[in-house]
Amino acid sequence: MLEMQAVADASVDAVYSAHNIEHVHAFEVPTVLQEFLRVLKPEGFLVITCPDLQTVCTLVAQDKLTDPAYHSPAGPITPLDILYGHGAALAAGHHYMAHKCGFTLKSLTLALQDSGFQSMAGKRRTRGLDLWMIACKSVKDEAEIRRLAGEFLPE
Repeated sequence: MLEMQAVADASVDAVYSAHNIEHVHAFEVPTVLQEFLRVLKPEGFLVITCPDLQTVCTLVAQDKLTDPAYHSPAGPITPLDILYGHGAALAAGHHYMAHKCGFTLKSLTLALQDSGFQSMAGKRRTRGLDLWMIACKSVKDEAEIRRLAGEFLPE
């Protein structure tokens, strides 16, 4: 994500980024987003999803830091896992699974804007504890961005 030289400028229609942006340091996020923007064709778009720290922190504030928030194929996932990376994977030596930054809907929107994306729409899924955004390289009117969001973002 930080160095995508193997992908030519303006060569892809879309980029899908699922639960990986939180694995880079906050100071690296602009580089990642600018790389995504660089490889997109002029009418291209990004679909990005990551943990929603605002929702996760609600669980933390309820003193549920180590209670299962949901169950996955990897086992129970706690707010602590969502904040810092899946504890079992980290304990098994998979240090690349550590989370190094995080986002709220507002902070992810601002990061995308600051990186040069022109139009975007997003949402928080409190049940999924995640954020979903679609961000376009070019300016889109509200009807078009809503259509794209409806087509590519989950309910």
